[in-house]
Amino acid sequence: QVQLREFGGGSVQPGGSLTLSCAASGYNVGAYCMAWFRQPPGKELEWVGLVSHRGTKSYTDSVKGRFTLSRDNAKATLDLEMNNLKPEDTDKYYCWKGVDEWCTSDTRHYSDWGQGTQVTVSA
Repeated sequence: QVQLREFGGGSVQPGGSLTLSCAASGYNVGAYCMAWFRQPPGKELEWVGLVSHRGTKSYTDSVKGRFTLSRDNAKATLDLEMNNLKPEDTDKYYCWKGVDEWCTSDTRHYSDWGQGTQVTVSA
């Protein structure tokens, strides 16, 4: 069974840092793209960033320079280091697994996600 679990969420003050982790199991983790999405209340999923199986990284403009993705295929984990957090980063974050050779921000190329982990940035 493919399973993805998110960890590391919490509450921090603006300007603080937080690292989220995604633990994957049930498939060959090193063969697929992995990505983080977040979902504002009442809105659609927002793509945050991705890492291809070859290590190519991409980020949405709002987090460039502040967030850093890394994956460890041996440990089957995907981490999201979040620095200089802003109130607009407050959201529930989900880890997604790619389903084909395409590695993009389009949710149609992903499946399987965990329960999400909540990040709250406030004073």
